[in-house]
Amino acid sequence: MLLAEIAEVSATVAATSARLAKIDALAGALRAAGPVEVPIAVAYLSGELPQRQVGVGWAALRDGFPAAASPTLTLSEVDASLSAIGAVAGKGSAAARKALVGSLFERATEGEQRFLFGLLSGELRQGALEGVMTEAVARAASVPAAEVRRAMMLRGSLGAVAAAALAGGSPALTAFGLEVGSPVRPMLAASAPTIEDALAKVGGPAAVEWKLDGIRIQAHLYEGRVRLFTRTLDEITGRLPDVAAVLAALPVHAAVLDGELIALREDGRPLPFQDTASRTATQDGVSSDVPLSVFLFDLLHLDGADLIDLPDAARHASLARVAPAELLMPRLVTGSAEEATAFFRDAIARGHEGVVVKSLDTPYAAGRRGAGWIKVKPRHTLDLVVLAVEWGHGRRRGWLSNLHLGARDPATGGFVMLGKTFKGLTDELLSWQTERLLALEDRRDSWTVYVRPELVVEIAFDGVQRSPRYPGGLALRFARVLRYREDKTAAEADTIDTVRALGPD
Repeated sequence: MLLAEIAEVSATVAATSARLAKIDALAGALRAAGPVEVPIAVAYLSGELPQRQVGVGWAALRDGFPAAASPTLTLSEVDASLSAIGAVAGKGSAAARKALVGSLFERATEGEQRFLFGLLSGELRQGALEGVMTEAVARAASVPAAEVRRAMMLRGSLGAVAAAALAGGSPALTAFGLEVGSPVRPMLAASAPTIEDALAKVGGPAAVEWKLDGIRIQAHLYEGRVRLFTRTLDEITGRLPDVAAVLAALPVHAAVLDGELIALREDGRPLPFQDTASRTATQDGVSSDVPLSVFLFDLLHLDGADLIDLPDAARHASLARVAPAELLMPRLVTGSAEEATAFFRDAIARGHEGVVVKSLDTPYAAGRRGAGWIKVKPRHTLDLVVLAVEWGHGRRRGWLSNLHLGARDPATGGFVMLGKTFKGLTDELLSWQTERLLALEDRRDSWTVYVRPELVVEIAFDGVQRSPRYPGGLALRFARVLRYREDKTAAEADTIDTVRALGPD
């Protein structure tokens, strides 16, 4: 398949806001690519590289290149060229890499060059978010979208799933299983304002567990090894040898565990989140004097058997058989709102964020935010995406200050603005966000810098109110910044549907 065909589809997708039209255009391109080149097509149309990084920055692209008169580059040729560029290392590597980039670009037409520039610079934004691409894969292969999502959560690579779907249809997708040693995306929790609302959503008796302000961890145990992954699937085993040692002592041959790490004081109350984060951020976890406590709450695989399709109650029973009580997240099973509320208040009194109310019947929906898990906090919080930011004035002159906040819109793949805030920003945060957001700049006017929608920020607010000022008709009351969530991607931000469910006052 020619790169020009993918570039044309990318432009078509970028030019339409209609979700179904995006899906149709993408599905047509995937069918044309076929099983061999479809992983490359999926990556490119998602604005990503299969290689993730190839060491090409602005300096290698800024001078421009003469363009080819007609398209000849295939996806496989481009992919091979980028792999070769990424493999260059050692003395003189910058010059060698630039020469290879030049050779590639000189074989591309002007339209292909624009596409490659956006791809390599990370500025290719066309609305082909994962949800849209998942639907496109399903349509291209004529399989149910649910089968694609399930295979995706187990395999982790939509390109590989698309290749399997196009080559083998539903049987190929159902053959995907959880692979111990390869991380899967974590199951996520929706929100509710009260315990009563959460219990009503899950229905019947439920499990209520502490919600910690820690670091989500997925542990893979096999062949005498322990591998630790973050919620973004980055491996951090080498940074946490003490945690690995604790988990290595569990009486299992192979397991995949879900849990949380947190730094606690001697009295059991949590230290500030920064203390926990510092352990997972440093490359030298051994040198830190901040110990981390392990709290496990789910078991996805045990000694050759995948458990993700089992109900929560069965998964937790298996977890309790292999993990000692001191490593288990505190948990109460009840149908009583009074008992659940008392458990919630106790968690808050101990310094934790709140609780997660879990349906006892729900399977593990990796990578999804469904109704099976509902988090309840004493204050409303949302994870939103920064869409733009205004320059400060007065004491904040010279800093980017007033944030434009957006919720994810699953229907369009875009974001819905919910308001602005500069509250809660310390001088340290102002300095950090100025540097970080300038690196994400897309365009600007005299007062506002518009940024790529990638940075997630946790926002506290007092309620949701109707507002004609914003496209969604809603705004957050007294929104204030709690912290930035660089451990989350924009695809994990809260949706406009979640905001609507909270309801205007």
